[in-house]
Amino acid sequence: MKLAGKLRAAALSIVLSWGWRRALIALVAGAASSLAMAPFNAWPILFVTFPVMVWLIDGAGAGRFNGLPSAAIAGWWFGFGYFVPGLYWIGYAFLVDAANFGWLLPFAVCGLPAYLALFTAAGFALARALWSRDPTRILALAGALTISEWLRGHVLTGFPWNAFGYALTEPLALAQTASLIGLWGMTFITVAVFTSPAVLIDGRARRAWLVPLAALLLMAVMGGYGAVRLINNPTQQLADVKLRIMQPNLPQDDRFNYAAKAAVMRKYLALSDRATSPQTSGVRDTNILIWPESAFPFFLTREGDAMAQIAELLPPGTVLITGAVRAPDLPPGTPIRRAYNSIYLIGDDGGVLSVYDKLHLVPFGEYLPFQSVMEKLGFEQLTKVRGGFIPGMRRKLIDVPRAPPVLPLICYEAIFPSDAALGDERPGWIVNLTNDGWFGISTGPYQHLQQARLRAVEQGLPLVRAANTGVSAVIDPLGRIVASLGLGEEGVLDARLPTALPRTFYGRAGDIPAVILVAFAMIVAARRRGRSRRP
Repeated sequence: MKLAGKLRAAALSIVLSWGWRRALIALVAGAASSLAMAPFNAWPILFVTFPVMVWLIDGAGAGRFNGLPSAAIAGWWFGFGYFVPGLYWIGYAFLVDAANFGWLLPFAVCGLPAYLALFTAAGFALARALWSRDPTRILALAGALTISEWLRGHVLTGFPWNAFGYALTEPLALAQTASLIGLWGMTFITVAVFTSPAVLIDGRARRAWLVPLAALLLMAVMGGYGAVRLINNPTQQLADVKLRIMQPNLPQDDRFNYAAKAAVMRKYLALSDRATSPQTSGVRDTNILIWPESAFPFFLTREGDAMAQIAELLPPGTVLITGAVRAPDLPPGTPIRRAYNSIYLIGDDGGVLSVYDKLHLVPFGEYLPFQSVMEKLGFEQLTKVRGGFIPGMRRKLIDVPRAPPVLPLICYEAIFPSDAALGDERPGWIVNLTNDGWFGISTGPYQHLQQARLRAVEQGLPLVRAANTGVSAVIDPLGRIVASLGLGEEGVLDARLPTALPRTFYGRAGDIPAVILVAFAMIVAARRRGRSRRP
């Protein structure tokens, strides 16, 4: 009883808070919630911080316009608190060329979270519009925040980094539910489960304890389903597909310095052929050699000596998958002003077998919104490509000799669930080439790995990740990390390619299950809201 009384007193102080104190409570709760993401994965903290969202919206009813502005302001502060510690690592990118971009660091570290927090604010306001004083308000908030998170992942090309649904991806047994409902369904469940303790203070609600009990039961069911799925699907590997991932751990400034061309090539070639044990003989034991994103400070296919060195490196039957900046096809003598961020498949004779051009470009990194206007004002993106990178035309599979077809994803394309889905086309694996060297030794690369790993679970496909500075990894179709190279390490990673599972339910249904969950929640909340307003 004393514990219940203390909980009710704490909740009441949040409900009745106002002004700067209310903003501070939201900010601190949001910041603490970021600990649920990688590399900490301290998701139990959400049982403490997410109920605060409910109590803040409860207290918004004293404001004008049915509390919508007050709820939105509280949501913005919660979102801002959540995104600043979760995305602080973006500031590292502005220190790569500190002389030109260092002054923008505080604007990036605070500006992007301020923008992303607008979506959290919208979710709070939408929930408030459907609010009631009984446990159905949990459904209203879960549905509203899932909608706002989905919008965050799509508006202005989207940025769904650290979506709330990633909180339930560790331990791995919980993550298996993503094979049924995907990231957005996981987001709905995350909000519903972790906000459930908020109803314990509802004095008029009968048996309010049943709500958090149901939430715990749901998590137990998820864990049980995941455990059975993991037991019934041990990692299996293709015996005749041997991978070698090269992680050079190259300083970021070297990657854009043409003068470093010879040194970069020497390092890549020597490292790729390094023997990792007395039983291995370097690249000769490999079918597929993989290098990371934008691997060279030059246009690879326009450097004959570099292509010849690659041909000399690759033994018969071995291919190279590598990132590289690709020049557009232009008449001879035409100045090259823009380029593609691409993946090449190169054969053992040095010939290009296939090319994929990145579709989903990074705002401010690979292009500027309103590019021409921003450039006239003196701005340029971090990669300093005048006019920005050129987006690719379509997503496609790459046919790899002696291996299943592969879906290529470059850098943060792996954080978008829709980018890993190709309709009727079914790859045998996913390759994700990235350069997380922009973000130093920080939490960012671990978060990127966590999000890429969920694509494997959603689609039932193995995912192979090559990162300049790490974390490079081979991940099986249930999200198990078969082999990896740590952040900041230099080396090569040898592994066999895991086999794919049959297409998952989510792979067939897409986001329909999440839509059904959200629609059900919003209908229930709206009906309850309508009844509560009747005289």
